[in-house]
Amino acid sequence: MEEENTPNVSLISCMHFVQRGVAKAVPEKIELTQGELENIIRQTANDLRIAEQGDDETDDEGTGSAPEIPANPNDEFNFDNYDNEDLNLNPVGIGTVATIPNLGDLSENVQIRTEGPDSDEEDDIIKPEDNLLLVGHVESDASVLEVHIFNKEEGSFYVHHDIILPWFPLCIEWLSHDPTDPNPGNLCALGGMDPVIQVWDLDIENCLEPAFKLGKKPNKKKKTKRIGHKEAVLDLSWNRNFTHVLASGSADNTVLLWDMDQGTPHTKLDYFADKVQSVSFHPLEAQTLAAGACDGSVCVADCRTPSAHRAWHLPPEIERVAWDQLNPFCFAMSNNEGKVAYIDCRQDEPLWTVQAHEKEVTGLILSNKVPGLMITVSTDGFMKTWDITRSGAVTASGRAVRVGQALCAALCPDAPYSVAVGGDNKENYMEMVDLSLSDDFLNRFGSRPLVSARTEESSASMET
Repeated sequence: MEEENTPNVSLISCMHFVQRGVAKAVPEKIELTQGELENIIRQTANDLRIAEQGDDETDDEGTGSAPEIPANPNDEFNFDNYDNEDLNLNPVGIGTVATIPNLGDLSENVQIRTEGPDSDEEDDIIKPEDNLLLVGHVESDASVLEVHIFNKEEGSFYVHHDIILPWFPLCIEWLSHDPTDPNPGNLCALGGMDPVIQVWDLDIENCLEPAFKLGKKPNKKKKTKRIGHKEAVLDLSWNRNFTHVLASGSADNTVLLWDMDQGTPHTKLDYFADKVQSVSFHPLEAQTLAAGACDGSVCVADCRTPSAHRAWHLPPEIERVAWDQLNPFCFAMSNNEGKVAYIDCRQDEPLWTVQAHEKEVTGLILSNKVPGLMITVSTDGFMKTWDITRSGAVTASGRAVRVGQALCAALCPDAPYSVAVGGDNKENYMEMVDLSLSDDFLNRFGSRPLVSARTEESSASMET
């Protein structure tokens, strides 16, 4: 009877698609001897014990090395000179806060293997036509980052490899910036119930430690002060224009802008009255960030002058924020009562608000390939597609999903009608939906030409 009453939790808490062509065809594999693995486990357990016993309960915060002061003292990331930056400069190495594991310290017998019997197996090879889907999967008391392969043309969808996580994952963000390598990488930042952000190298299998971390907990015994967030990290956004910058929203009511080259936060946005659940850098404007909080507000900030921001409201709590790349002055926001509002940053009031679902809108996507397409998912168990304009939103199609309460969704960047949905149904916790199979969807969107490249219009700075 005890086994029958034991809860069997299986849910997808977050997911993120990766575009084709960025992953290595055959990821490197780390192999450890049994003795080396036992030593690492023992050392990790000891570190956790010290952290639990020695946490400094004070709110003192440490600081990293002093950054170079830009010409504008309020522009800590030098956004003003973004267009004049030399993109070939080598990044500065991570300091003591963002730690990079030294494989040589584990043992001389640690090997990175790129060839061998397994490498010849077809499923191990990542093809140029494959997309990666990063999934935060919680199974009972175990948390795992799963790296799935999705190939629309071949109809394949399977787990390529996974990474065991030390805590419940809440958000995933892909990035190519590796502070130790001037060449683009294939990395994944993870936020969760711990205040420290972990960044993993997706091109390495069987890795036991992240490539580096952002943040540090206080510790009395080691006489270290806190650096970074005080509570759980709820969302992450990578700046694709200013690639060494990562934004994080937290349950401590703040947003931090991290300089990954230095491994420290250089800017804090602390004007929120509640937890920050969603952050999103503008896809074209390097200095513009939208952040939604549980106080019902979305603030759009100019990171060159963080105190300069504008706010729009959709109470009680903001769930998701998404920029409209095809209409660069506009974004959408959703709340925990099923509403979605569409904002033009040049106007004080929303262009429109719609009651999209009966419960929280946990997934909000504005397509950058299909003009006018908005996708929403909710804990009411439904996914809907919407045809949006400046004057309103019309439901194009809707369907119940098999994942139970839908907790997250991701749109494939290379297959614009393929949507992954994650939920809490322990038997069917993830579903890949092909929107083109719906006649209602095709009647609305089937004849619209796809946008093949990123729109470069709206270069004028957004005044916030």
